[in-house]
Amino acid sequence: MNFKKTTLPNGLRIITVPVKNSPAVMVLVVVETGSNYESKEENGLSHFLEHMCFKGTIKRSKVSDIAKELDGLGARNNAFTSNELTGYYAKAAKKHFAKLFEIVSDVYLNPTLPDEDLEKERGVILEEINMYEDLPQKKVWEVLSELLYGDEPAGRSILGPMENIKSFQRQDFVTYRSKHYVASKTIIIVSGDVIEKAVLKEVAKNFKDIPQNKKLSKLKVKEKQTTPGLFVRQKETDQTHMVMAFHAYRAGDKRIPALSVLSEILGNGMSSRLFTKLRDEMGACYYVRADHDEFTDHGIFTIATGVNILRTKEVVKVLLEECEKLAKIPVSEEELQKAKEHNIGNMYLGLETTDSMAEFYADQEITTGRLKKPKELEKEIRAVTSKDIMKVAKDIFRNEKLNLAIVGSVADQAELKKALSLK
Repeated sequence: MNFKKTTLPNGLRIITVPVKNSPAVMVLVVVETGSNYESKEENGLSHFLEHMCFKGTIKRSKVSDIAKELDGLGARNNAFTSNELTGYYAKAAKKHFAKLFEIVSDVYLNPTLPDEDLEKERGVILEEINMYEDLPQKKVWEVLSELLYGDEPAGRSILGPMENIKSFQRQDFVTYRSKHYVASKTIIIVSGDVIEKAVLKEVAKNFKDIPQNKKLSKLKVKEKQTTPGLFVRQKETDQTHMVMAFHAYRAGDKRIPALSVLSEILGNGMSSRLFTKLRDEMGACYYVRADHDEFTDHGIFTIATGVNILRTKEVVKVLLEECEKLAKIPVSEEELQKAKEHNIGNMYLGLETTDSMAEFYADQEITTGRLKKPKELEKEIRAVTSKDIMKVAKDIFRNEKLNLAIVGSVADQAELKKALSLK
């Protein structure tokens, strides 16, 4: 899982991840922009633009031209938008590498953004927003972002509000692309049975005319909190879907390995503390998971679950109790080692494919600019001690970092707010 990184004089970055004997090759082009780079008026534009790039290019005038050509290669392709990046990718047999690269670069560099397709795709995205409104276990994450960051870019939906989607015009996409889709914000990642020389040859051929405008950054995320935060989105559901969240660490922070092991102990795997407590002992939920997300300048630790509405307060108290235990009682050596092995094992299982490896390095490049091999991350996890975990637990499990987002029918928010407190 070695890699080679090259940065061209114009700022364009190329990461090659050779995988010998892999039958498939993955071409991923990402740009450093997403919802966190948008103004309030632009909110939703990054994601909408991602859709529009597939509606035709200078070489391939119709959406069907792109789809048919990729299907003819037996390729899998798609795109995605998140808070801090937008990505375009295709994956196919390695013999199609050059053609695959040319198509992905064409979609990224030369979209025509036709007016006639704008109206059609507007309807698609409005229905995508409606879809998530009907999925409370997904919607609760948007509620959480709003709770944590308010009217900052990080607090807004990646999809954007309906009023924005209804108002965007072609020139909005053209202007936004010209600001962000530039060499210094673009990263090309190729993973598969290819050599760097071949990748650089395709880059020179296909990206020679990429714009070189000034690199625009985003506003720094501000975190302001002194007491526990609660945000309930009332909705008639059979369950209360909740995410308990604590402000944590940005990407690259030296405490991330300890936080990773802590999340394993608390809520990853069928033998984790929360799974054992909430599901096996209490029968209170179907799913529960602890996790952490790191961005360029902020991070969060989360616990997500869905429970019977009548047991909401009871489960909140249990979640807080389990967090408090980690801050007060050292983890045993046996549990510590189990958590480490589970974390490391799942990391390698998640890197079995060329697309997962490409995304692995893309995420690191975007968030920290410092690429680490899996073996380096494994070494960091193995070095975590019980004291490290307790230190992190004491630091993040505090009332001034505690938040709870809920989608469901909560009758007595005052009582729930009262229960939302660490001792």
